[in-house]
Amino acid sequence: MQPEARIHVAGGQTLIGRALLEELESRGYKNVSGRFAESLDLTDPFQVDGYFAATRPEYVFLAAGKSGGIEANRKYPAELMRDNLLTECHVLQSAFQYRVKKVLYLASSCSYPRLCPQPMKEEYLLTGPLEPTNEAYALAKIAGIILCQAYRRQHHAPFICGIPGNAFGPGDDFSAEDSHVIPGLIRRMHGAKEKGDPFFPIWGTGKPRREFIYARDLAEACILAMEKYDQPEPINLGLGADISIEELAGMVKEIVGYPGGITFDPTKPDGMPVKLLDSSKLQALGWKPRTSFRKALGETYRWFLHSEKRQDREPRPGVRGKTEPPESGNRQRTNDRRQLIMGEEC
Repeated sequence: MQPEARIHVAGGQTLIGRALLEELESRGYKNVSGRFAESLDLTDPFQVDGYFAATRPEYVFLAAGKSGGIEANRKYPAELMRDNLLTECHVLQSAFQYRVKKVLYLASSCSYPRLCPQPMKEEYLLTGPLEPTNEAYALAKIAGIILCQAYRRQHHAPFICGIPGNAFGPGDDFSAEDSHVIPGLIRRMHGAKEKGDPFFPIWGTGKPRREFIYARDLAEACILAMEKYDQPEPINLGLGADISIEELAGMVKEIVGYPGGITFDPTKPDGMPVKLLDSSKLQALGWKPRTSFRKALGETYRWFLHSEKRQDREPRPGVRGKTEPPESGNRQRTNDRRQLIMGEEC
């Protein structure tokens, strides 16, 4: 990509999208769009077509589509699936129609089978049943991968697919009910510290292992894949290292400075037992993370503290990319249930 290339980040309001925009701009790319495209409804084919016709992007990072933790997947499976399917269809069709030079579509590690061999290699996709707690969302992400491959096969379209690890970092969704595990743990453990709660309860056993990748590091991996990868098979975008939810909770406890104890509720779902990506293809391209996990957690917590007052004043999102009204009296009475942080990332 040349510095003057027209680059569009579809989903620029998402965690990964914002990190991509910041990284591209820091590298001197002058024609990057997506930062102020929140009003663009990617599920509407007429809006997407009009946007591509007017801006004619040369490169597209497709980081859009609603997502959420176990609770969001339980409550909004149809919405999550529909939003992702429509977004993929319309963005990829417009990219093909307006002759975009290259598209990187970002799927999800949830696309791998529930009992997938570890670490998960790209060829393990579609080799077994999915995790039931996020099946609808995962199927939509898989459909995006297959659609990219279909465009390549039928039209020789320059579409590639990346499967990122669980991203986190400044700008994440810290909403009380539907955040992913790291922002959820940070928000609730900070609240427990402020209230002086003696114990902090967490959904599940704490035994599942997850791979987390700092959003800024992931943005670098995405740009590298856009520049150097051009195969129909997806490429994993991860660290190649995982951590248990119990270990993660202990690290968040230390960073937040919470003095109480941590308890686990094994009656709640754990989700997939392990999710660790085999990112040897990415590493072969020369990528490695710049930020240690502990440092990334600390930066994320500091961002949360800085933005806490502003976040409390704004309407809270239900799933990533979806804005819900402020809490009503009925929802306020569900706070006891909200104290349980999900042990599964998507």
